[in-house]
Amino acid sequence: MPDRARIVVYPPAPTGGRRVVAHVHGEDSILGTAYGLADVAEFLRRVGVDDPDAVLSAGDPLMEWRGGGPETWTASPDDGPEPGP
Repeated sequence: MPDRARIVVYPPAPTGGRRVVAHVHGEDSILGTAYGLADVAEFLRRVGVDDPDAVLSAGDPLMEWRGGGPETWTASPDDGPEPGP
């Protein structure tokens, strides 16, 4: 089965923002740090997603949210360091 592209949004960093990574064919590519849904939508546009708002609002399997969903943008005091590729 071919590796399906997906976008991973990592937990909020203690310093703010969430790392956004594209995972395609076993390779990770950091798209940037998002500080809100508009940033994630822009990253999706840059990688060729035709309708990023639909992907974000529909709970599309393209998206993988770690450490909280799209409503979570600040780290909790109990969170450790930000994991990443």
